[in-house]
Amino acid sequence: MKFAEMRSFPNVYQNFDPKDPKLLGINDEYFQLKGQWAEKHFKNNNPITLELGCGRGEYSLALAQMYPERNFIGVDIKGARIWKGATIATEKGLSNIAFLRTKIEQIDLFFGPNEVEEIWITFPDPFVAKENRRMTAHSFLDRYKKFLKQGHTVNLKTDAISLYEFTKEVLADRKDVEIQEDNSDIYAGEVSEILNVKTYYEKIWLAEGKKITYLRFILN
Repeated sequence: MKFAEMRSFPNVYQNFDPKDPKLLGINDEYFQLKGQWAEKHFKNNNPITLELGCGRGEYSLALAQMYPERNFIGVDIKGARIWKGATIATEKGLSNIAFLRTKIEQIDLFFGPNEVEEIWITFPDPFVAKENRRMTAHSFLDRYKKFLKQGHTVNLKTDAISLYEFTKEVLADRKDVEIQEDNSDIYAGEVSEILNVKTYYEKIWLAEGKKITYLRFILN
């Protein structure tokens, strides 16, 4: 029922077939949005922020309310999670947020050069045994460069120390990276408003005593 209902949402686009990637929106209508998200969906020229692996979209939803002058797109492969976020966005009347259901491995197929101003990666699967699937691996960063504006930021917020350390090693290997902030325990000191957004699972991990880490870096 959720999947059927999601096909009627004007704020959701889905890529159903990875072998034939294309975006289907409301009533399964085909949409060509690469390089045209601002014009065709948001109907404005406001900057676009992506949240990759958005889950229920809690972070994107919070940011959309905090920054009405910006546009946000939550990306995830899990349909039930996308449904939840899109439903909340509709109930709150948030027109500056959309959701894209696709594999992150194909993200560069749906955004044009310089179309995105910022990326958030919030509590992604650390893929302990599969480094190449981690969303901060070299192959993923190279994908992001195809559509991220020159000199703009990527943010990683995670409870997985292994992913945090892995990402620092990857960034150290690259000549096109400038680290702006490196925090191994964001709640040990004063927390900015944007970092103080807590997802459902983040609250659970904090209650278990886990540290939340944060990296912000520029991809040039």
